[in-house]
Amino acid sequence: MAETRKKARVMGINHVVLEVDDLDEALAFYGAVFEFELRGRGETNAFIDMGDQFIQLTVNKGGSPDVKRHFGLVVDDRSTVRAALEELGAEMIGARLNFRDPWGNRVEVVPYDNIQFTKAEPVLRGMGLDGLEKTPSAREELAKKGLA
Repeated sequence: MAETRKKARVMGINHVVLEVDDLDEALAFYGAVFEFELRGRGETNAFIDMGDQFIQLTVNKGGSPDVKRHFGLVVDDRSTVRAALEELGAEMIGARLNFRDPWGNRVEVVPYDNIQFTKAEPVLRGMGLDGLEKTPSAREELAKKGLA
């Protein structure tokens, strides 16, 4: 009989790595869509802060576009993201707010107020986002899991 061993519990995502051809172009593209702080930068990597998480941009020329593989970025205001993406002529995918960046990375943009994802109050305050509210359905989803 197999022995039961303790397993680590997944607690969240620390960072996501996106492959790009050019760091300057990637920082310009993402800077036109999102307000962000640059955590650090090297010759082949740049790090974009997201409060207690970050996105790493790394140079890898000639990558192929993601078809279904993607990640979701949580934002306080999706309308500004949609407007910036339209202005940039970004490739939009499907009915949700999904887009492909110029290097083929697929990103979904989700609203903070309507999902179970939440940031601790000190992190929100530090990001200048204190006072963000959740919808009743998001609060109910959190409460069902004992997270509200």
